[in-house]
Amino acid sequence: MVEEFIKLKKEANERMDKTINFFKDELKKVRTGRATVGMVEDIRFDYYGNMSPIRQAASLSTPDPHTIVIDPWDKSIIKSIEKGIVESGLNFPVVNDGKILRINIPPLTEETKKEYVKKLKEMAEEAKVAIRNERRDINDKVKKFSKEGHISEDEEKKELDDIQKVTDNHIKLIDELVAKKEKEIMEI
Repeated sequence: MVEEFIKLKKEANERMDKTINFFKDELKKVRTGRATVGMVEDIRFDYYGNMSPIRQAASLSTPDPHTIVIDPWDKSIIKSIEKGIVESGLNFPVVNDGKILRINIPPLTEETKKEYVKKLKEMAEEAKVAIRNERRDINDKVKKFSKEGHISEDEEKKELDDIQKVTDNHIKLIDELVAKKEKEIMEI
């Protein structure tokens, strides 16, 4: 039975870690006052009939806080990358000089910053709900073991407490990530 609980806790931890990793990926897409390659690296474009992310076909850099430079390895696909960016809804002007693409990121207004922080907090709440759902699923399994008489009430309480600690650690990590991203948004 101990092995079952170890397996359950490991499974819960892995699922919560996946939620955290997904949340981190989503955070990359939230605009701050600075240009970041994360804003464009996953934008897909038509690469000889296949939809591919930009990061698989070009070098990405940010030479200054308000510019993203995309340098395709194959210059013949530059128009296709440009089209992918325009169709992505990024809504920033793309300058194509035939060799590289430049995206100029205008500074955020105070009102826009506040909107992004609000959106950020909504995303964080969704991630927390996903983590709490994982906790609920694992707790249900523990309670089922107890109800079927496989473990005592004391063991059930200990396992539920352990799962709560794992949950609390993941929620705390989300809060830390949000605080860091909020600082980035508000600083420029």
